[in-house]
Amino acid sequence: MKVLRTQIMDGTYQPGERLNESKIAREFNISRIPVREALSQLQDQGLVVNRERRGMFVLQLSNEEVQQINSLRLVIESEALRLARARMTPQIRAELEALVEQMEHWDGPLIDAAALDRKFHAVIWRASGNPYLERTLDSLTTSLFAHKALEHVSKDIRRWRLNHHRALLDLVTGADNSDPQMALLTHLRMAYTEPERFSSLAAPAAPAPAQKPSAKAKRS
Repeated sequence: MKVLRTQIMDGTYQPGERLNESKIAREFNISRIPVREALSQLQDQGLVVNRERRGMFVLQLSNEEVQQINSLRLVIESEALRLARARMTPQIRAELEALVEQMEHWDGPLIDAAALDRKFHAVIWRASGNPYLERTLDSLTTSLFAHKALEHVSKDIRRWRLNHHRALLDLVTGADNSDPQMALLTHLRMAYTEPERFSSLAAPAAPAPAQKPSAKAKRS
């Protein structure tokens, strides 16, 4: 049901809101079977989560969960970037360049921007030549990209984020010899706060200031 997906994307159903099968079926004047099938498809897409004995809910990730996913992504996707750069072909280069062109000239629905973003990264994962790495990244980031798609930001902000993919294009095609992990960190910082928080790239916590001995301790 494309209508249900659209309602989730446009905020009719808010992140964390329960999706009642019976209520939705009544609203569309249909049986519960197609609603159940639609919810299952939306779950596969990461937009809906099934909570045991509670039902289906619109995806909602905490800031901490987002940072944890991104911190792991920094490790795994940077390896995909290295492999894609080493295995780059004219066909993959053309595919990535076409996607970047679309992103830089995007002016459509917000869901299309999210789809373009994910597709660009998915091409790089595929170009790594390691299907296990590709599947791991796909599984890891499904909820992350869905979470970002549900974020209600202006088209200008979404467009600004899309325009920062050319740097990754330059990196995987060899035009830029920057460290892949640092390039990916810079890219993620365009859309997330502290994406490295749970990784070894995070700034170490400042040590607690030493306490001065009390006057009583000095006399003893």
